[in-house]
Amino acid sequence: MGMTATEKILARASRRDRVRPGDIVFPQPDLVIVHDGLVVSSKAELDAVGIDRVFDPARVYFVTDHDVVYTSPRAAERGTQIRRIVEEWGIQNFFDVGQGGHGHIFPIQSGIVGPGTFYFDNDRHCTNAGGIGAVGLRVGTEIATVLATGTLWTKVPASIRLTLRGRTKPGVFGRDVGFRIVQDLARRGIDLDYRVLELAGDLDPFSLDERIALCSSPTEMRAIGVFIPPTAAIVAAAKARAKRPFEPVFSDPDAEFEADLTLDLSEIEPQVVMTGGVDRGVDISTMVGTAINHAFIGSCGSGMYEDLVVAAGLLKGRRVARGVRLFVVPGSEINTRRMQTDGLMQVFVEAGAMVMPAGCGICSGGKMGPVHSGEVSISTAADNAIGRFGAKDAELYLASPATVAASAVTGHITDPRDFQAFAPKGAAA
Repeated sequence: MGMTATEKILARASRRDRVRPGDIVFPQPDLVIVHDGLVVSSKAELDAVGIDRVFDPARVYFVTDHDVVYTSPRAAERGTQIRRIVEEWGIQNFFDVGQGGHGHIFPIQSGIVGPGTFYFDNDRHCTNAGGIGAVGLRVGTEIATVLATGTLWTKVPASIRLTLRGRTKPGVFGRDVGFRIVQDLARRGIDLDYRVLELAGDLDPFSLDERIALCSSPTEMRAIGVFIPPTAAIVAAAKARAKRPFEPVFSDPDAEFEADLTLDLSEIEPQVVMTGGVDRGVDISTMVGTAINHAFIGSCGSGMYEDLVVAAGLLKGRRVARGVRLFVVPGSEINTRRMQTDGLMQVFVEAGAMVMPAGCGICSGGKMGPVHSGEVSISTAADNAIGRFGAKDAELYLASPATVAASAVTGHITDPRDFQAFAPKGAAA
């Protein structure tokens, strides 16, 4: 019996010839990513037991992405503490405010994470790594143990394979497909808890940005990972920007999956997810006309440059509706620079959008740009749990960047296909 791609990557990191679901291994990560929220507490935990160093300062990456714009004295204090810890521990890869962006996006864009990479991360959306054919495992507060020892006991997860068939309709994007995937799995009673969702089938039309989007929603259904086998073009692009050697990994033809499912892409319409969970999506036609006050484009699921291009295409020559505030948050400083040189920044500013620093943006608990009681938001956030953006009685809808941009212009939920004719995938721009 062969192995899945995730099993192969974990076997390589664990210095083993093969692993099976349920095995306990101690993988050695290519790198470790710690986001700003857990740096200080990890340092305190290790100080308490007399550990004054990390296992390898060259493989540890500190990322400031959740609290980029300090909105409280406590946040500013934490930023100062993080910079001190960087010096004390000799961390060689520190991406402070304005230097990296979202920790689940810029490492992929900049060649830090590539096909076949394995790393530990404290945040669950490291599943984005699967979009490029890598594996990032979330360990939460146990990241302190990883910092001290360089590893952590890890149970090899089982994998579920979902084969996508057909082509999406014009105007249907990766986020729409991701929302539909979790709806479909929920209806079938499929449990993703500590499982890897591996996609297969007609994947070639999905570009890297859409693959990143496909990783977002299953993560909110407790998947420990999402894996998408990379195309030759994605591998070539990754190697061109690589900071270290990468080797793509693919599942064996006889790999064993806990379940084997299919989904017809041609049946999917643009989606809107209702407040309370990513599996609560419906076709956009049932929500058209719902008034909104608040809109946000960004997050780990929709912060790639191509997401911003789609939104700008709908906003160009138009204005955000009166009574609506639109926040645009690029996923990386790479994207911010491209927005300036390619003219996207001007499009957003002229439309009346507020462009914020690269990072998590509104998705980080509504610390910036929160909603007020009774307001209605539509966004590309990773999650729409009740109260996530502030007031618990606010309505928080999720949608693709195209739908959010179109809705911001009209002031109510709008099918983006009413504004723009989208070319089929693979067609010349």
